[in-house]
Amino acid sequence: MRGHIREGGHMSDHSEEVYGPDRAERLLAMLRALAERIQALDRTGRLLERAPELQKLLGNARSELFHYEVRVTYDTPEIAEGRRIADEAERRARDAAAGFDDDEDDEPWRRARNE
Repeated sequence: MRGHIREGGHMSDHSEEVYGPDRAERLLAMLRALAERIQALDRTGRLLERAPELQKLLGNARSELFHYEVRVTYDTPEIAEGRRIADEAERRARDAAAGFDDDEDDEPWRRARNE
């Protein structure tokens, strides 16, 4: 019943920068498991008694629902790779402008004094 929800655990603990269909399915499973847990506690008259557990589960669900709502802002793998390439090119351009070169010796004390 609680297989998809762990107390203190979050689906987003291992979040990627991509919100795909698998993650959406896990969210659905999380919400269904939460609903089942609430119903089970209600049937046994322990709903309010288990408030701390419910707070954790609701917090986890709320966090993942937020990620679902903002999923359109997540990068696709292609966009993430393009961003990485652009960032690397910008870094190299800054290094070149600052006088650093990838081929340059990283140990300047080894250069001759007249360079």
